[in-house]
Amino acid sequence: MTVKLHWQTEGQGLDLVLIHGWGMNGAVWQQLLPLLTPHYRVHLVDLPGYGHSRDVSADTVEQMAYLLLEKSPESAVWLGWSLGGLVATQAALLAPERVNKLVTVASSPRFAAHNTWRGIQPRVLDDFRRQLGEDFQLTVERFMALQAMGSPSARQDIKQLKQAVLSRPQPAPKALEVGLKLLAEVDLREYLSGLSQPWLRLYGRLDGLVPVKIAAELDALVPQSQRQVFAAASHAPFISHPEEFVEALRSFIERS
Repeated sequence: MTVKLHWQTEGQGLDLVLIHGWGMNGAVWQQLLPLLTPHYRVHLVDLPGYGHSRDVSADTVEQMAYLLLEKSPESAVWLGWSLGGLVATQAALLAPERVNKLVTVASSPRFAAHNTWRGIQPRVLDDFRRQLGEDFQLTVERFMALQAMGSPSARQDIKQLKQAVLSRPQPAPKALEVGLKLLAEVDLREYLSGLSQPWLRLYGRLDGLVPVKIAAELDALVPQSQRQVFAAASHAPFISHPEEFVEALRSFIERS
């Protein structure tokens, strides 16, 4: 029997696909559902190796995107957070007729710093990969703390992230290792000019993983895209500022 990705669908209206980040699962969006389901048919997915999709595997961003496209709506807005932003962007490049609008949250076409490109220092990602072999649960918790760092509501943000992770099966260690490898190596910058659909980029000004300064660089790389910065948010603005986040999302979807 072929193992399928786990999808959770709620609400009515325009189809909206939400893709979580590294170490997480689809439950991370749970608190947004009451704000979204009156307006959209929301599809939450557990990426390969995560949550209820623990037994599914994928080694590349392309494989992840194709797996999602197999069971996703024929036409939808795709929103990806962090690593999920890479997956959503890849899907938009592979199947523009299926991804009619793209939203990336605290994401980057290249997460690792390289030359003048700002991002996560490669040694930080190397440290996480090394720590995975020793204690992967502690490694995920450290990553959660890093995601919330700088947010005025950091303690509460971390608590919500932990609750989401613990509410579903733990991620497969191999999926975590693959995810860190993708964060270290994937670079979609040269392909971004091929995006034809409306694209909204959302950032947290206090984000320590995706420096807000890359927003201006992407303005130049992809001038047809739009961006918004949440002044008091870190890496998870949808958790620290859910109402503002949904307002920005709805405004973009309805305007574009």
